[in-house]
Amino acid sequence: MLWLLVPAALVLVLAALTYIAYRIPFYSPLPHKENIYDIPPGAHYASKTGEMVALIREIAAVPCEEVDIISYDGTPLSARYYHVADGAPLQIQFHGWHGSAIRDFCGGNKLARECGFNTIVPDQRAHGKSGGRTITFGLRERFDCLAWIDYACQRFPDTPIVLAGVSMGASTVLMAAGQPLPPAVKGVIADCPFSSPAGIIKKVCRDAHIPPAVMFPFVRLGARLFGRFHIDETDVIKEIKKATVPVLLLHGEADGFVPCDMSREIFDACPTPKMRLTFPGADHGISYIQDPEGYARAVERFLDEMVDIKIQAQPAGRA
Repeated sequence: MLWLLVPAALVLVLAALTYIAYRIPFYSPLPHKENIYDIPPGAHYASKTGEMVALIREIAAVPCEEVDIISYDGTPLSARYYHVADGAPLQIQFHGWHGSAIRDFCGGNKLARECGFNTIVPDQRAHGKSGGRTITFGLRERFDCLAWIDYACQRFPDTPIVLAGVSMGASTVLMAAGQPLPPAVKGVIADCPFSSPAGIIKKVCRDAHIPPAVMFPFVRLGARLFGRFHIDETDVIKEIKKATVPVLLLHGEADGFVPCDMSREIFDACPTPKMRLTFPGADHGISYIQDPEGYARAVERFLDEMVDIKIQAQPAGRA
């Protein structure tokens, strides 16, 4: 009987590794924790903490309307709606992995409001007030994006829409751009996107000195068994090749999480009118904080030249 214990123990170890490989990148327990002042660690962020906290406090003080929808698979989704002006164009802004809408868009939402946009800022599934326990690195989230577009088109008919995202949110909107979009969607702004869910997970494994060849099979299996999705189902490169709207890519050159070269790969694969701007010294997701004027010029140029939405300057705090 003792010889039977060895394979049984091996099966248990493999099962445990598979669950851990699911839980670390993909699992988000309920209720979802949201600390809008949770600034990432690292010297690049420490030097910008004051600016980030000030921007977070600013957007947290702006009145908003809470809106709720049901996504394609029955997952309840929640968002904040910020109103600047009747008839204004709309941005839908998607935050990053284990991020929050207010923290990740503390700068981007201010800029959008200054440009005269109303904004919908969703909690991604498995984050904030939205439902779900599994984060899929943009794979299911791209269809949530389509659900928010449908909501916006019904509520604000004939309103131009721009999709925006940071990190995983950027990859979400880029993958959504590969789906059939209504004419109201005019463009995509993607800040520090990764080029594929599998690619960013393998990169993080290497950073942790874990050979991807050893760990990624467990990640793939964990996603399938516990998350009920295929991590290799598609990626940003495959989806962006089907895009039909202009794309603006922004990326910090000192990004320690998503390599800046990933946005170059996306840029090269994109068949539509496109722009790409990188920011020296900027770490992950803080290009606006690093250079707000340069960031604003890039966004305004994209909106004016490629999306044909004229800037209607507004006070940032108006709601």
